[in-house]
Amino acid sequence: MRVRTVKCLLVAVFGLFAINISAPVFAQEHKEGDAIHTEGAAAPEKKGGFDAQEVIFGHVLNAHEFHFIDLPSGPVTIPLPVILYSPERGFASFMSSKFEHGHATYEGYKLHDGVVVAVNEDGSINESAVVYDLSLTRNVVQMILGLIALVWILLSVAKRYKSGQGVTSAPKGMQNLIEPVITFIRDEVAKPNLGHKYERYFPYLLTIFFFILINNIIGLVPGTANVTGNIAFTVVLGVISFVVITLSGNKHYWGHIFNPPVPFGIKFIMVPVEILGIFTKPIALIVRLFANMLAGHIIIICLISLIFIFGNISSGIGWGFSPVSIAFTTFIYLIEVLVAFIQAFIFTNLTAVFIGQAIEEVHHSDDHKELAAKH
Repeated sequence: MRVRTVKCLLVAVFGLFAINISAPVFAQEHKEGDAIHTEGAAAPEKKGGFDAQEVIFGHVLNAHEFHFIDLPSGPVTIPLPVILYSPERGFASFMSSKFEHGHATYEGYKLHDGVVVAVNEDGSINESAVVYDLSLTRNVVQMILGLIALVWILLSVAKRYKSGQGVTSAPKGMQNLIEPVITFIRDEVAKPNLGHKYERYFPYLLTIFFFILINNIIGLVPGTANVTGNIAFTVVLGVISFVVITLSGNKHYWGHIFNPPVPFGIKFIMVPVEILGIFTKPIALIVRLFANMLAGHIIIICLISLIFIFGNISSGIGWGFSPVSIAFTTFIYLIEVLVAFIQAFIFTNLTAVFIGQAIEEVHHSDDHKELAAKH
């Protein structure tokens, strides 16, 4: 009961923290909008509006910095290295803080709508210049951190097993936390789908499960990147699974695709469908993980944004709706913690199912012959 109370308090703090992140950003946008429209002394004052679309996509898309909160003194961020190559200008490397959050140019480049572009001397965008962005964006940095965490956790657990802990004595600490998860993936995912060949694919299944899970959980921390909600990330995982499934296919698997056990006239329909199924399997893995993780983050940001949307109508309505928004945000955040585990499990389980179909051996026909002989 006490643990649940602590969790609820943590999530409530998250909701308040997210609002603190958002509010100064919106205020900053208003100030910038006012500055643009008050260049002349006689220019009428125009109230800046809240652009929900800009805020939402600014949080879920990739960026060149980790943005945590906006303070009156300025935004609190962690700048990341910018590495650029242009055939006309060569290589350039500097920190993203040189762009001053998109308000300044540096070495002939500037940040325009989150993308680094080449500019002319007068500050206009150079449309003819080709720029290859090789920067360490927040998605890349977070994947590296997730990989480091994955290697550290699994190697530390393996080291304890080598020392005899968990073999001759009860597991302790992190080993006690990770062992049930590994056992669950082995007994509920690998063995039922892969049979006696599960040991061959078990390391791969554990790797993708923990890698997705770690990135899912890190992505729930305010200010971090939603790596698993990036289509490029899920595409790479899907392509790797596609390669593993394809290379694991045996004679029975390919024979079922190019010579399905159906009447001859139906083969002309079934063969293209079976070939298409080779590619729809990894596509299902890619889209499922991407859509679920992206949708959860967008819903949370939308619920928080409702406070400021209603606040534009009336400050009283905005403050009055705040408890409702925080309550729903807390509820969705708790669901997202569960979804982080579920999506890692589903991706791993479906991968095991598809591999199991590829390595399945012929046995049904022999069983039918034995039954016919008995009768």
